[in-house]
Amino acid sequence: MLRELQQEVWKANLALPENNLVVGTTGNVSGFDKDKGLVIIKPSGVRYEELRMEDMIIVDLEGKIVEGNLKPSVDTPHHLYLYQNMPGIGGVIHTHSPYATMFAMLEKPIPVYNTTQADIFGVEIPCTPYVDNQSNHIGKAILKNYKKGCPAILLGKHGVFTFDETPTKALRAAIMLEYVAMTAKGALELGATLGLKLLPFPEKEVKKWYARHHGGGYGQEEKKS
Repeated sequence: MLRELQQEVWKANLALPENNLVVGTTGNVSGFDKDKGLVIIKPSGVRYEELRMEDMIIVDLEGKIVEGNLKPSVDTPHHLYLYQNMPGIGGVIHTHSPYATMFAMLEKPIPVYNTTQADIFGVEIPCTPYVDNQSNHIGKAILKNYKKGCPAILLGKHGVFTFDETPTKALRAAIMLEYVAMTAKGALELGATLGLKLLPFPEKEVKKWYARHHGGGYGQEEKKS
């Protein structure tokens, strides 16, 4: 299972540049093996095109390297803090994806403007105030400001964190967040040009769309063995 998770984390890392969520060597994906108490994360400063599965670093919840010859991501302490304090998550992703980061730079949440955001997130995407990257400041800011059930949050003046049951699900949240931010930015700009105000979706409608997407008929039923 640990090797399967290592491969999942590696593939999720490779998917970041493929989906235009990172540039250069920024960003990282981690995965948590709850049974073993171990976290697998991208090494620091390694180019994505050179990243190999065996380069993924395995650390314990105290940050001690268990396996790997490279230095783990400098964001490892933030990932560890979230695993220690957010029961149920098994994957964490940090990016500076451009459209979402524009909202983060303004320290503004993204209201629910369309059905896609209602489907996936069910609430506005929250944004923390600015905090520096020392100690557990980022992790504490996320815990204080995240909305239960929403797998994404903006970091003021910084970027994005997503978290979910698995690295693959956290990746989906990161991809969908960037799409939501892109369409929100475009609609806000278009509305300003046309003299129209972009209004958030009514909460009652948001709940309808979210409920359908999460167990209310969306997708395929799991086959019984």
